[in-house]
Amino acid sequence: MTTTLELPSLQVFDTMESEVRSYCRSFTTVFTKAKNARLWDKADNAYIDFFAGAGALNYGHNNDRIKAKLVEYLLQDGVTHSLDMATAAKEQFLSRFQEIILKPRKLTYKVMFPGPTGTNAVESALKIARKVTGRSTVMCFTNAFHGMSLGSLAVTGNSFKRQGAGVELNQSVFMPYDGYFGAETDTAAYIEKLLDDPGSGVPLPAAVILETLQGEGGLNEASRSWLRKIASLCKARGILLIVDDVQMGCGRTGTFFSFDEAGIEPDIVCLSKSIGGYGLPMALTLLKPEIDLWNPGEHNGTFRGNNLGFIAATEALEYWRTTEFQSRVGLLGRTLRTSLERLLARYPELHGTIRGKGLIQGIAFRDEGLAEELCAILFRMGLIMETSGPRSEVAKLMPPLTIESDVLEQGLELLAQGMAELAKRQTARQVKEASGQ
Repeated sequence: MTTTLELPSLQVFDTMESEVRSYCRSFTTVFTKAKNARLWDKADNAYIDFFAGAGALNYGHNNDRIKAKLVEYLLQDGVTHSLDMATAAKEQFLSRFQEIILKPRKLTYKVMFPGPTGTNAVESALKIARKVTGRSTVMCFTNAFHGMSLGSLAVTGNSFKRQGAGVELNQSVFMPYDGYFGAETDTAAYIEKLLDDPGSGVPLPAAVILETLQGEGGLNEASRSWLRKIASLCKARGILLIVDDVQMGCGRTGTFFSFDEAGIEPDIVCLSKSIGGYGLPMALTLLKPEIDLWNPGEHNGTFRGNNLGFIAATEALEYWRTTEFQSRVGLLGRTLRTSLERLLARYPELHGTIRGKGLIQGIAFRDEGLAEELCAILFRMGLIMETSGPRSEVAKLMPPLTIESDVLEQGLELLAQGMAELAKRQTARQVKEASGQ
């Protein structure tokens, strides 16, 4: 028997807010309080958060360590807004990022603050790639998602989101992602053939942009060998490699950069979401020094100097000073995977498969609508999850990296209850169909 929650009214939002809102249509309550991996609403219902702000809250809601630094900075009247002027908060972040993240990986990047969101980072990456190479086309991939502004949409595969642009989207060429045609087809070899064939109609692009694990596209993971092949063919042809690590970076896949274990070194890296540490707007575009050919002011934005973001991000980086945090994320990821394997073995009639890695994993359902139905069941039980994939076919688990082990287990138990309810409903539908009703 599943327990459902009594929910407060959304009348104010339904009356006054634009129809463009989306997440509140799935999570139909008014939230009032949050702590690490838990949320509470106006009716004092408690929820376990397997959504984490779509990946912006890797360090949880109201992280005590980060909050203390923010409060201290505010009480000292620290600078909050500074455009791209030099501040002590920015200086500290840059120094810490170099010390903790770049130097141990032997990575050399210039750090650009392009504006506060992931799509700002992507737009700046596309612009500098075109400026450096003198070429306009960007190669991108099936099921990619890179943001909602026009340049980012042009390299995004989702047809629904692309239609929202209202104008023609061009200067991009789509290629099949790793595994798109099945495990037997090497799409990297296919891409190489097209690039080297003067009769293919595919121009030499300025850049290739990719996610190492496609979040919104359905948790499709590229193999290390495929990533290395793409990086190699880019380097050999003077094509810049852009890795969009907006959602998968900052530890979501188990390592700080999602490409750490692949042994590649992108020319440009886009970071946002959890780089801000506390859910604060912040984005970075990392550039190899030789391609940092911007003229002063050639790309700017009023809120690229978010000093509260710098303060929060600096403290969040401390989680990565040793290997302890990464090891714990790996352990939690294995716990999650084991639980999903048991659930799918228990309910083979749901025809689910596991996708993802680290603390972004999910169940891809064969039958349309099951992922959305599962997430709706779980919300009424007190577990927040979203779907992903071009047909919303994947129920995605994305808890904060700081989630307590017992809270993770509680969330997985709710997931088990939700799967039992989904299987019950699916069986009832199949019996009804078989009887011709």
